[in-house]
Amino acid sequence: MHLKYKGISLVRYFLIRHFLKANKITYSPFSKNSVIWGARNERQVGDVVIEDGFIRSNGLGVNYAMPYSLVFDDVGIYFDATKPSKLENLLNSRYISKELIVRSRCIIESLIKNRLTKYNVGDFESLEVPADKMKILVPGQVDGDASIRFGSPEIKSSIGLLKQVRLEYPDAYIIFKPHPDVVSGHREIEGSIEDFYKIADDVVPNISITHLFEVADEVHTLTSLSGFEALLRGKRVVTYGLPFYAGWGLTVDKLSCSRRSRKVTIEELVACSLILYPTYLNPTTGLEITIEETIEAISKEDSNNEKLRLYLRVLLLLRKLRSRIIRH
Repeated sequence: MHLKYKGISLVRYFLIRHFLKANKITYSPFSKNSVIWGARNERQVGDVVIEDGFIRSNGLGVNYAMPYSLVFDDVGIYFDATKPSKLENLLNSRYISKELIVRSRCIIESLIKNRLTKYNVGDFESLEVPADKMKILVPGQVDGDASIRFGSPEIKSSIGLLKQVRLEYPDAYIIFKPHPDVVSGHREIEGSIEDFYKIADDVVPNISITHLFEVADEVHTLTSLSGFEALLRGKRVVTYGLPFYAGWGLTVDKLSCSRRSRKVTIEELVACSLILYPTYLNPTTGLEITIEETIEAISKEDSNNEKLRLYLRVLLLLRKLRSRIIRH
């Protein structure tokens, strides 16, 4: 497939070049269509949109942690609820075999056992919570992020969500976890930490989300992937927007999407979103791997790998230089 590149910087190209090859995409300045990163650019029929997969890396993408998975969507993109996506079409119509159901169950067990999420950041600190109150986890997101712009037509900010949850559950013990990109200082949100403390009972920027799943009774979210990760762990999930996992009978939804016409099991959701939809590659070899191999690799990955740390330092330096050039 010969396509132009749109929204793909030199640094990002370095990170995803093996994925482009695996999806048989080559650059052509003469193509009418493009391969596009995310939703920052307008797409047309025939374009392919790329985004991070749901089990991405050991570290934040904003810090250029090497990705293990990306999605290539030639229909829409999973976080844009205003129109269909390849993932939505899979969930609406794909027959899921018994083999895939068994694989999905094993994947869920492995993710829980290894405490893996999308980015795998945070500390496993203890958190004291009251035993006599319902405990609600509210994962923060980045205000203005594409998943909120295209998937949450009513509430548009983390502070807005937190206010709504407190309004509906005045007696609950509410735990707010800011988004990792906000904690790292790369992204901003409406309001200050003090504003969140005025509403939530606790604000926990550095505790691992998997540990918070263990202490929470419910997870309330706009469109955060944390809601999907909580579903895998058997938690009650309430959605105030339209994330890809809402509307299929697994979540309590404040909004509805008429296109999502089917009830699915958690295994079917996992089969479509974690097995069939993404592309998985070993970032060291550039070779395709399965999600099972990805889980094993991330769980064993040495975060102190000197070669990897050197790559990341170089990429971060390039980003800083680019920002300075743009400012001047």
